[in-house]
Amino acid sequence: MLDKLSSALKKGFDKIAGAIFLDKKVIDEIVKDLQRALIQADVNVHLAKELGEKIRKEAENERIKGIERKEHLTKILHDELIKILGGEKKELKFEKGKNNKIMLVGTYGHGKTTSSAKLASYYAKRGFKTCLLGLDVHRLAASEQLKQLGDKNKLAVFIDEAEKNPIKIYEKLKKELEGYDLIIIDTAGRHSLDKELIDEIKKLTGKIKPDYKLLIISADIGQAAKTQAEEFQKSVDINGVIITRMDSTAKAGGALTACNETNAPVYFIGTGEKINDFETFNAKAFISRMLGLGDLEGLLEKVQSAIDEKSQIKLKTRLDEGSFNLRDFQEQLKSMNNFSFSKIIDMIPGIGSLKEKVDDNMLNTQEHKVKKWQHIIDSMTEEEIDNPEILEKQTSRLKRIALGSGTTTTDIRQLIKQYKLLKELASGSELTNIDPSQGLSQKQMMKLARKFGKKMKF
Repeated sequence: MLDKLSSALKKGFDKIAGAIFLDKKVIDEIVKDLQRALIQADVNVHLAKELGEKIRKEAENERIKGIERKEHLTKILHDELIKILGGEKKELKFEKGKNNKIMLVGTYGHGKTTSSAKLASYYAKRGFKTCLLGLDVHRLAASEQLKQLGDKNKLAVFIDEAEKNPIKIYEKLKKELEGYDLIIIDTAGRHSLDKELIDEIKKLTGKIKPDYKLLIISADIGQAAKTQAEEFQKSVDINGVIITRMDSTAKAGGALTACNETNAPVYFIGTGEKINDFETFNAKAFISRMLGLGDLEGLLEKVQSAIDEKSQIKLKTRLDEGSFNLRDFQEQLKSMNNFSFSKIIDMIPGIGSLKEKVDDNMLNTQEHKVKKWQHIIDSMTEEEIDNPEILEKQTSRLKRIALGSGTTTTDIRQLIKQYKLLKELASGSELTNIDPSQGLSQKQMMKLARKFGKKMKF
């Protein structure tokens, strides 16, 4: 996402770091390149100009000299970019065991129903007993779409296709909803924020009393997000924003900065069509990824989104017992189907900066390889799954599995090699000492990243 802005930022930081003298000419070049990239990313012209003037002013500060001056300017640029993207990370706060409710609102065509399922799945993977409530009684097939998303992702869904009054639906289902920690409510939209939509949201808010009302905005509307956020804040008092389609538009910078200007915090961003193409928005990590520095916190969040808490506990137990086998490895491969390699490569420290050298064909090959490995394991006997080492000694077994899975003996040997690598990584204290409910500490993340980086090859 925002590849041109990312490239411009990297060049700007590199120019500062590589300049022998930070004279007026160099600063002007950096500022012009940065402002041009920000405007191309649909960031407000006034904001782009303001950032440029801030950098010029700091560069002319004669009290700061030499290397210290470069470091100071780099920090100013970094901090100002984070500021215009929203500053500190914002998080929704609620407790397990309580009947928490999140109501999603917005106009047609921004991905409200899909975001409902993504949000429910996000929290279900984190141990919340989560369900979806469909109150969009106006759009054709809205309830059916929500049900399909719920069934596909093992989420409880409550709808009533016969009833056309959303308040009556809620009243009818209220008792059943009480058993859930978190209820994600998909409401109706309109082509614009008209009086009917405002009245409906206000009535639903009065009856349901949601803990949060989140506005769904598509990134492709750019700076127009500011108007939408202001209108919804004024009319129905939203608490924040989820921005969808961050992966498919050059206007994402406009949507992000526009929401920040209205003091409507961006809590989540949607980055693709898959259920796990959804992440918390963190301006600091976002800038880090754009500079090719990775985002370990985001990477681990992706992993947590692909593997639910129960599966993590089961995996940890198997690792602790030393009983991790190819069947467990296959379960991890299946979870990888929920997100693409191209979505996580930016998050890997030391790898994101090499992204330009890693083409799409290479990433597609890796995804294809994962699917082949699953077929290979399905063609094995229980004995072979428990003791894959015997395959290396018996060519006849390799040929039989290759024939049954439509692969080659080379594919099978690659699988065994990767399995051994994962088992070696998993045997370290970085993984076996994880508390699934708490995740990795910063120290554990850095150790695992270094270990992973040494083993990672494209």
